[in-house]
Amino acid sequence: MLVIGATGTLGRQVVRRALDEGYDVRCLVRPRQNPADFLRDWGATTVSADLTKPETLPPAFVGVHTVIDASTARPEEDSYAIDWEAKCATIQTAAAMGISRYVFYSIDQCDKHREVPLMNMKYAVEEYLKVSGMDYTVLRLCGFMQPLIAGYAVPVLEEQPLWGTDDDTRTAYLDTQDVAKMTLAAVRRDEAANKIMTLAGPKSYSVREVIALCEKLGGAEAKVSNVPVGLLKFTRAFTRFFQWSSAASDRLAFAEVLASGIKFEADMTETYKTLGMSEDEVTTLEQYLEEYFSKILKKLKEVGGESRQRDFYL
Repeated sequence: MLVIGATGTLGRQVVRRALDEGYDVRCLVRPRQNPADFLRDWGATTVSADLTKPETLPPAFVGVHTVIDASTARPEEDSYAIDWEAKCATIQTAAAMGISRYVFYSIDQCDKHREVPLMNMKYAVEEYLKVSGMDYTVLRLCGFMQPLIAGYAVPVLEEQPLWGTDDDTRTAYLDTQDVAKMTLAAVRRDEAANKIMTLAGPKSYSVREVIALCEKLGGAEAKVSNVPVGLLKFTRAFTRFFQWSSAASDRLAFAEVLASGIKFEADMTETYKTLGMSEDEVTTLEQYLEEYFSKILKKLKEVGGESRQRDFYL
């Protein structure tokens, strides 16, 4: 099995789960000063390649039967180069090397919001995979629980201001460990081949509800600064006039969708059947945040509550 994007928030969970289930895991990592030693410590092998240089890719695919692609552009990188051009090159290489199954992570409702560059590229990659000749599985994700720690839990504990929006958008968050579990289930089961499935948590939450939950569990009141949806729309329109601000405009476009009152959620009944799983195997947001706050508050009590350093909470 080859995991692309293995050092990311989701990719590392996929690697760990695959190793625990007995797979031989190879990780494609970019050449860099800080090597991904932790992947090798876990028992995976690594191979260096650059997604933007197709000629470096073939050696990574030798002897591989399944590819799990968790890569995406970092904020400072060219999203078009990574999330479209590199994806096309990777899929072409995988097809030429006879890969049996290609698993790709997409975004829930990307087909309905193609005005957002990242969502449009995700949808385009889905369509590209369909005609690649390989068996594929597309997993559309609603949202991860992990970013909620830095975005909401830590500011509540730190008594620092945090940003919210005046909208009713709801997101059914999943723990990345559960996404990894679902991914490996999809790899094992023929029923998941050539399907597009949305992965969602048991319940969806608005930003206000997430903040309220953090306040309850953290025992503190959040200092919330709301950003009106109208301001997001105006800012996006303004930045379109300047070539140097196109990346910022793209991110604001995505933020506008998030603040549009839609629901990133899905009925998982059929998906659980396809994966051979049940809802009982999935962590709820309450459980996830309760475990986090319990550990942190216990540690604070042990040290006398003197530390207010952000790194401590992360």
